[in-house]
Amino acid sequence: MRARRHLLTAACLLALVALFAVPLWLDSRRTGPDERFVGTDSAATSAIEQTHPDYQPWFRNLFEPSGEVESGLFALQAAAGAGVLGYAVGYLRGRKNPRPQGSA
Repeated sequence: MRARRHLLTAACLLALVALFAVPLWLDSRRTGPDERFVGTDSAATSAIEQTHPDYQPWFRNLFEPSGEVESGLFALQAAAGAGVLGYAVGYLRGRKNPRPQGSA
């Protein structure tokens, strides 16, 4: 039984590594070094500019942060999402397995 648990843990770790490594490997084969990890916004903008050179956007950004500030805001958003997810999992687990009344 214990060997089965270790095998399952190893398989989960291998799947986790593959989950990160395979997309990186596929992206490195697909594009050149300057085009790696290009998002859909950039791809859509370049496609519109190629087909309609006189295109003018309808809206402008109210705030254009620098790269560092943009990364920080993204990290803050990820941390807030992880906090909400952690709270929800803890809350649901606490509802499923409540503590006995006498323990602190």
